[in-house]
Amino acid sequence: MKLTKTSLLTGKTHTLEIDVTDEQLARWKSGVNIQDACSHLSAADREFIMTGITAEEWDISTTDEDEEVIGVEV
Repeated sequence: MKLTKTSLLTGKTHTLEIDVTDEQLARWKSGVNIQDACSHLSAADREFIMTGITAEEWDISTTDEDEEVIGVEV
């Protein structure tokens, strides 16, 4: 099914083809953990459903943050 979401990270709207049914989405929306409602999906697809963040946006975001943290002791 084609899902259109707006990324919580960038505000950009994306449409992806995700192998999910209306029933699975309804289960998730009713409170079932997305990992249980859509266990066959990749973590990236589940993230897109929940937040609209694409794998590419996530990669760019975490790379930028990692570069900023270099040299900081934890």
